[in-house]
Order: sequence, then structure tokens, then C-alpha cells
Amino acid sequence: MMDEYTYPWYQVGFVLTTGMNSAYVLGYPGSLMVPLGWVGGTVGLLLAAVVSIYANTILARLHLLDGKRHIRYRDLAGHIYGPKIYKLTWALQYINLFMINTGFIILAGQSLKALYLLISDNGAMKLPYCIVVSGFVCALFAFGIPYLSALRIWLGFSMVFGLIYMVAACVLSIRDGVRAPPRDYSIRGDPSSRVFTTIGAAASLVFAYNTGMLPEIQATVKPPVVKNMEKALWFQFTIGTVPLYAVIFIGYWAYGNDTSEYLLNSVQGPVWIKAVATLAAFLQTIITLHIFASPMYEYLDTRFGSNRGGPFEMHNVVFRVGVRGGYLVVNTLLAAMLPFLGDFMSLTGALSTFPLAFVLANHMYLVANGDRLSSLQKSWHWLNVVGFTVLAVIAAVAALGLIAHDSKAYHIFADV
Repeated sequence: MMDEYTYPWYQVGFVLTTGMNSAYVLGYPGSLMVPLGWVGGTVGLLLAAVVSIYANTILARLHLLDGKRHIRYRDLAGHIYGPKIYKLTWALQYINLFMINTGFIILAGQSLKALYLLISDNGAMKLPYCIVVSGFVCALFAFGIPYLSALRIWLGFSMVFGLIYMVAACVLSIRDGVRAPPRDYSIRGDPSSRVFTTIGAAASLVFAYNTGMLPEIQATVKPPVVKNMEKALWFQFTIGTVPLYAVIFIGYWAYGNDTSEYLLNSVQGPVWIKAVATLAAFLQTIITLHIFASPMYEYLDTRFGSNRGGPFEMHNVVFRVGVRGGYLVVNTLLAAMLPFLGDFMSLTGALSTFPLAFVLANHMYLVANGDRLSSLQKSWHWLNVVGFTVLAVIAAVAALGLIAHDSKAYHIFADV
């Protein structure tokens, strides 16, 4: 069930900011800065932010088109292009969300393993086991939260959890960085491997800022919808980026090329602080996954669910257990088999974020506005369409190459 005109712009801005500052940020110092270095990583983050806010803004302006609201990505594409592109957009969006959800379960598993290692060092709790436990907890949360609107109070908890692990990561990283000897910030690897890692990191740059579900989020903004959504986007890309950049730059500064793909594995300090931060990252991941899984849940509920009775009627609870549980089982199985978080971010950026957030957004704006655009404006949007299409293809090849490489280096269900 899609919420309508529920939230003021600043609350939607917090939703966008929460998604962007999820526990994924703990992986960015290692997955973005290590392969790109100071110059490439910094310039890349800023350029990705500029193109992302531009693409999201023009997409937000298509919310009211031909006198009709479009509250789902696929509905907007279907209105502009017809049923074939409707189906393609639907597929791209759910591939995007499925892979984001899989990454969240990997993150939750990494957090749980890190927490376990703070308590015991016997090595009995392997990463795949932690991922399975995390998937089970995610499923329990999905059973109890029927709609996105039911997350109201949980969004507050999510923000608190996020602040805990980001502040802890930054403070402990600064403490380690001040005490550490000079770090190595050079880009490692032979030229052939650098090509894959650099392109993969570039795909992860755009992944860091984009949700792949902007029309669905915009459907919850109070009128005036377009103006308020633009306010929410500016909030996300200004104030909202401060904690993101703090974790990325401080984490990389403190550990250089030795930065882990999960920053809390690199930091030193009091065990209780690390434990609280790690637990906060685990809990926030459970909540944020639900935000990104909600479009899939909404589709499944609408397509196969029952509208009889309240959300906690027995038949509706049983439906959620069966359908949402089945969906998360697939996510969890894939996460446990291939727990390569950086590779997943790169592949998600290549296969879905580039096409949805940049290629499709620019082309839809071009088609929808037609003759109202000048020749220069049309050329600009075509340049974006062609350029990001080429980047998406190159990034997909690089990401698949990284996954193939890591799959050879580690067996499936690896304890990485």
C-alpha cells in the first residue's frame, strides 16, 4: 500500500539522508578511496554528487506529468514510453533494490561477526553463519512492519544508531591516525587489476548517493510535491553528506591502503565503544534494509496479498511470513555465498544505478519536455544518455571481472 502526501519535506530529507548514511558508509573508505586514492576519490565523490543531484532533480520534476501523479518509477516510465519500457524499468528497479538488500545483509553479517569477535576469538562464528542470523532478524522485522509508513518511530531509532557508529568510527579513527606512523596512500596493484578496481570504484561512487526509488519516496511528500522534493534533495546533498564525507575521509586518512572494507574492523580502542558502535550498525542496517525492500513488499502485497482485515489479521501475517520470508531467504543465500561487499556495490551501480538514475532520468526528461527544450539543452541530455550508457556497460564488465577474481581467490560461503 503506497503512502500518499504523508511527510513534510524535511522528514523525506531525513529518509534520503538515512539511506545515504546507512552502514554502507563504513565500507566506502576501503572500497572507494583505496582504489582511487586521495585525488581520484575526492574528485570522484564531488562529481558523483553533482551529477546525482542534477539527475534526481529532473526526475523529481516529472512527478506531475500530463496532469497525473506518477508514484512509482515503472509507472512514470510506462506513461512516457509504453508497456515494454514499463516492464524493463520494473526489472531494473527491482534488480537494484534486490542487490542493495543483499548488500545490507552482508553488512549486517559483518557487523554481527565483528561483535562476536569482540566477545570471543575462538573463530566458531563464521561470516556465513552471521549472515544467516542477520537474514533471519531482517525477516522478523519485515513480518512486524507491514507498510513503509509504519517505520515512523523506527526512522528516529535509525538516525540515532547511525550517529552512534559514525561518531565512534570517526573518533576512534582520528585517535588511531594521530598515533600511527606515516601511512601509504599509493594506489596498489598491477596496471591490469587497477583498471577493474578503478572502474568498479567509479560505479560505487554513484551507488553511494542514489536510492533507485525516488518516485516512490516522492509519493509521500506533502504538496507542493516538486518544490518540497527539491528541498529534500538539497538537504540530502548538503547537510546530509557531512557525516558521509567525515567517515570516508577520516577513515582513509587514518589507515591509508590498510583500510578495511568494514571500517570498524580497522579501528582500535575500548572494546565497549566498538561493541556499541558495531551493534548500532547492525540494528540500523535492519531498519534501512526495510526502506529499500518496501517497493518489493508493496508489489508483492498488491499483486498477491489480501486486502481483507487489518495488517495483523492472521491471514495477512501468514502471507508476509511466506512471501517476504521467501524473498529474504534468496537475498540471504546469495549474500552468504558471495559476501564481497565492494563488488556488489560496483555491480549494483553498473547494472541499475547508472541506467535508472542517469540514463533513464535524462531520456525521460528529454522525451517529456520535447519542443520546450532548446537545441543546447537537448544536446546536453543526449550527451548524458550516451555517456552514462557507455559507462554502465564498462562498469558492468569491470564489476563482473572483480566478482570472478574474488570467486577464484575465495570459495563460496567464504569467511572473508
